[in-house]
Amino acid sequence: MLAAFAVPHDRTGGREYPEPEHEYRLPFQRDRDRVIHSSAFKRLQYKTQVFVYSVGENYRNRLTHTLEVSGISRTIATASGLNSLLAETVALAHDLGHTPFGHAGQDMLSELMSEFGGFEHNKQSLRIVRLLESRYPQFPGLNLTLETLKGLMKHGAEYSTSTLGLERKQEGPSLEAQCADLADEIAYTNHDIEDGLEMGYLNLPELEEIRLWHEFSLRVKERYPNANEKVRIRTTIRELTNGMVSHIVERMRLRIEEYGILQRSDLNRVHSEGRKILGFEEDFGETVRELKSFLHRALYRHPSVVRMSDQGRDMIAVLFRYFRKHPDEIPESYKERIETEGLERIVCDFVAGMTDRYAEAVFNKLNG
Repeated sequence: MLAAFAVPHDRTGGREYPEPEHEYRLPFQRDRDRVIHSSAFKRLQYKTQVFVYSVGENYRNRLTHTLEVSGISRTIATASGLNSLLAETVALAHDLGHTPFGHAGQDMLSELMSEFGGFEHNKQSLRIVRLLESRYPQFPGLNLTLETLKGLMKHGAEYSTSTLGLERKQEGPSLEAQCADLADEIAYTNHDIEDGLEMGYLNLPELEEIRLWHEFSLRVKERYPNANEKVRIRTTIRELTNGMVSHIVERMRLRIEEYGILQRSDLNRVHSEGRKILGFEEDFGETVRELKSFLHRALYRHPSVVRMSDQGRDMIAVLFRYFRKHPDEIPESYKERIETEGLERIVCDFVAGMTDRYAEAVFNKLNG
């Protein structure tokens, strides 16, 4: 049962290219399945989260991260009476536009494209589902519902040049899209702790000094005094994830009551007043920020991670410049758009779509 302020199944705003809906699948179910069957989704398994694929198979990649985000997003939405299918779909599609080598790759492409329209991975996710995926004879892209497309417009990127972007700006993000956004933060904060500890890049005694971790770790030690360290760590991560999710669900319930939200139109009023419905309470949010700051300092800026990131940046730069000089070597499916969209944008599409190992293989071939 959906709450009155949830996005309903039968009012999606339609699709960019009109088509009859499925006989027995709901519109957002169909969106979800189209994302899962896309080529870009499959390539996520060989794209970096924090550690490149070559360091081991037990660490998150961009696909396993996405699956964790979708599960958390679905949980928050279901517990709050929201449309879990929409929240899940936005979560599954949110990283389709990510480059090889994680944020380092994105930063490099953004720099290389600064004079040619820029690059931002959320915009690239939209570009993929609206244009680049080629699976249907009737239309380009995946032809997702407009609600799903608006749900992908996040992280402060500027979309005001499109009608869809203006609608998103006026209405604000749906609660379902906000679920996916928060689930992303909850997922990477917690799974990066596990991967960082497993890799030996995070120091457990230092982590124990972080308030939020210490609080949940202490509870687990008291409850399971005989558990070994690895099990305690994984249990603490699970409890911390659950604690963050439960906090979000409870805060949403309180804010919906406080703001008098009875139907979807009330959400526009709250958005126009600049008030947020989803998010951490101030004190709890401060402890989350402290934990994230620790991760930035101890893990993301760890010398070995920085070295991997720098190598990825260098590969991206070499590949972009090479294919810009040799457009004849770009696949035909990309080349056919050069005349209408410009060489740099098409080279960017090609390089951004590469997996880590494919990018590395092409790089090694060019430098062999």
